[in-house]
Amino acid sequence: MATIALERPLPPHRPASALNAPITPPLSLEGFNTPPSSQDLPYQQSIVPNKHIPVCPPGSGQTESLETPPDSPNSDDFARQPTLLHPIDDFTRRDSGPYSIFEIDPTTVANALDIASRTPLPEPALVFPWLHGLHPHNQLQQAFFNARKRAHRKAPSCMRGITLVKADGDLTRSRLKGALAPEELIRADASTPVFHEADPPEGFSVRNFHIQPLKAALLSDIIVYDECEKTAAQVAWQFATAQQHWREKHLTGDDGFPEYHTFVCVGDFEDFEENHRHIVAVDSKGYATGEVLDFIAQERKEMWNMTEASEISRNVFMGPTPELGSAEEQQFDILIECSDGARLNPEALQLVAESPAEVITQPYHDFPSSGSILPPTYSHAEADALLETCKWIYHLAHGTRPCGVDGDGDVSMDMADKHSTHIVPRKILIHCGDGYTESSMLGIAYFSFSTGQPVPEAWLKLHTEKGRNFFAYPSDVALLKAIAPRLLTESPACRGKTLLDITNMVKQEPSWLPGLDGSLPSRVLDYLYLGNLGHANNPDLLKELGIRQILSVGENAIWRDGDSEAWGEDNVYTVERVQDNGIDPLTDHFSRCLEFIDRGRRNGTATLVHCRVGVSRSATICIAEVMRTFGMSFPRAYCFVRARRLNVIIQPHLRFAYELLRWEEHLQTKKDPNARVKREMEWAEITREIALMNRPYSR
Repeated sequence: MATIALERPLPPHRPASALNAPITPPLSLEGFNTPPSSQDLPYQQSIVPNKHIPVCPPGSGQTESLETPPDSPNSDDFARQPTLLHPIDDFTRRDSGPYSIFEIDPTTVANALDIASRTPLPEPALVFPWLHGLHPHNQLQQAFFNARKRAHRKAPSCMRGITLVKADGDLTRSRLKGALAPEELIRADASTPVFHEADPPEGFSVRNFHIQPLKAALLSDIIVYDECEKTAAQVAWQFATAQQHWREKHLTGDDGFPEYHTFVCVGDFEDFEENHRHIVAVDSKGYATGEVLDFIAQERKEMWNMTEASEISRNVFMGPTPELGSAEEQQFDILIECSDGARLNPEALQLVAESPAEVITQPYHDFPSSGSILPPTYSHAEADALLETCKWIYHLAHGTRPCGVDGDGDVSMDMADKHSTHIVPRKILIHCGDGYTESSMLGIAYFSFSTGQPVPEAWLKLHTEKGRNFFAYPSDVALLKAIAPRLLTESPACRGKTLLDITNMVKQEPSWLPGLDGSLPSRVLDYLYLGNLGHANNPDLLKELGIRQILSVGENAIWRDGDSEAWGEDNVYTVERVQDNGIDPLTDHFSRCLEFIDRGRRNGTATLVHCRVGVSRSATICIAEVMRTFGMSFPRAYCFVRARRLNVIIQPHLRFAYELLRWEEHLQTKKDPNARVKREMEWAEITREIALMNRPYSR
């Protein structure tokens, strides 16, 4: 597979969702609330083709709950979280009228960040629903969350974070871990610098990831740094002003809310590079250091790991598109790329197969992407071309060159076998950007053709025996079913079978096929699948996949009479009364859910975890299991599961994401209660990266 270099030059200004692209987002948070414009399209090249963000029904807000917290902690202990930045007596102070900033050196910055990463996060009930965004004019959001508590939710006083700001706003060079541009947080062009309004004034969402960096900054000490200390000081004064203005507007003098401060870093960035490289994301030359997790690179790495090229039939492989000229590409003689806009052109493969030359002069070919040949509107010419493509792939892979034609002028596989010359077999790669989405239809068709297996059987064995993860559209299902008789009739593996035999093979449709919309549940681990309610409602399919346990999170499968008894009550576990509403917690269910999954693993069977859509509640459980199994941090496990949820973007809402970050802390201290917590990334960093990853898919 291709290697993703950690040190790579970053262009002057890239959209933050591309591998080569800018980490810097739009200049203001308001930009996140609008769909990407045509100018943003270059970063589409890094988007997983055809993935989408599904709609997750939130359920209802509950009017009563045992978990309803007070507006602020009853104890000041949370407000006194360990920090090097408070009290401020040991820092050199600069005053300008009513405002003050404090000097800080690079070593203290690094130490302060380390202590912050080791400080346990407050309970979710203490910071939600405030983190969801409760704008005073947003009646819909207010009504939903405040149904559980009459009083308006105040800003929590139990968090004390650190927000790093790069004064010149250029995050493509000299960027520290988690650093933001000033424009993301404040309006410096106003007569008095003020923080942007974080909370959306209208609409309802429990997935306001894009506002979290600003929400966190309101509860943080601000450290401003820059290669030019004068620039850093100028911006630091702006933040000191914005902090004071926010306090005057939102707080009263007797509420005991902690006072946050603004610091200006007085050291050189070279000090960070030489002595504290572990917190440098992009060095002064514009190269990513690899010291800080890059979500986009991590997702691509996990995608490559999942879809690494593998052999599905003799000399025919499926996998992701290799880098041009790479060692991976050079392993193959012929590469067939499946993509939108490609056309059916089996004649190009025929020319290669019939060429007497040993050296292939045209190794690159294309084929239409999955879902682009639509029955019942497809023509006989398209069906013929699909069959011809499979035939010529077979000839090239097996090293045969047909020497005869049938009465219609076409090469028959039977005649080709009797009257053929042998040439060097060719290694062929069927590929697309992510290794599965656009190439699935051709892969399934060829696997059925080359093995002589009916389409449903080929469908399953490509996944279970060949280990391929793939996604096919309902139109692919219909098309493959329509041409199935011809695939088998002309398959070399079916030679000797009569037309009646093949007709009976096609008619013997398995019970699970009518309920299949094209997608199999997503294999996260060998013993763990992630799916939706439709998958759970198809127990026959699950059994064929080796799934003998079902974990239902907040939703119940509807089965035929007798299915439950045949499945066994002990093999079904349901988490009750957990809706995707940003209110109901999941942490309390983690241990029982993961023990149920582990029970299946010990018994040699797989478990399907599902909710309604398979992207939030069930995805949260799967992320928790990956974190436990591999000892992964939350952001790494998030990318792991996100890459493996085929064709759908996982969307655990804000509260679930926060619970998973605290689960990371729990796993670190589980074996040793005295062990120190150490988060790889902070809440504001994680949510910002998720927002930027999701933005290209937003409608």
